[in-house]
Amino acid sequence: MSVMISFTYFAKNDQLNETIAETPVNSTIADTDIGSVKVIRNLGNPDSSKRIAYVVGVHPLEHEVHETLVKTLPNINGLNYSYDVYIINVTEDVGNYGDGMSDSESPSRQHGQDLALQYVYPEIKNGNYDLTVDIHSNVGAYDYKTFVFSPVKEGLSVEYAMEVGNSCDNITYYPLDSTTSGPYLTVPLNNEGIPAFYFEEYSFAPQDVRDEHILELIRAVDALNL
Repeated sequence: MSVMISFTYFAKNDQLNETIAETPVNSTIADTDIGSVKVIRNLGNPDSSKRIAYVVGVHPLEHEVHETLVKTLPNINGLNYSYDVYIINVTEDVGNYGDGMSDSESPSRQHGQDLALQYVYPEIKNGNYDLTVDIHSNVGAYDYKTFVFSPVKEGLSVEYAMEVGNSCDNITYYPLDSTTSGPYLTVPLNNEGIPAFYFEEYSFAPQDVRDEHILELIRAVDALNL
């Protein structure tokens, strides 16, 4: 998520808008000049006392994996825990991967991070959540293409991420030294005692592979002993 690389890959988030419009149980947390924050609440088992937040859209150009999570989670039956999905939808300076700048240089990236810190962070901090999973994708510059990791070096987020990675055939636990978005959501959540880790998918994975990996992630997270 912090690799500075430019490549031709058109990734405007119009499809994420359509996915949000097609998904019920939405409420709006914020509607600003740079984008909106919405939440789909009470997915999975809403009667569970254990609550997990998924976050998508912190880095808008990675939208395919965000759409996959938003489309998949509401349609899975028999989950153990209650889930909310926070959807950051940046509308200002979104651009695309072919406009001559890297993902890390895109103004939309900072917009998404700012919306995460200003609106998603306090919602999760005060929302009695047991875990947060932040969904991202990468261009394949790491040793692994599909992986989970914690932005901090110790604590429950590390344990949970390791357990997910160890239980999956296609998702590896692969700790990174740093992440640019960490200070805007996952690091402060961990500092507040709310475990938060990342899922990273390969940006160029075919849709059927993304579907398989997201389903595998959801099942592994739901199997955690929170």
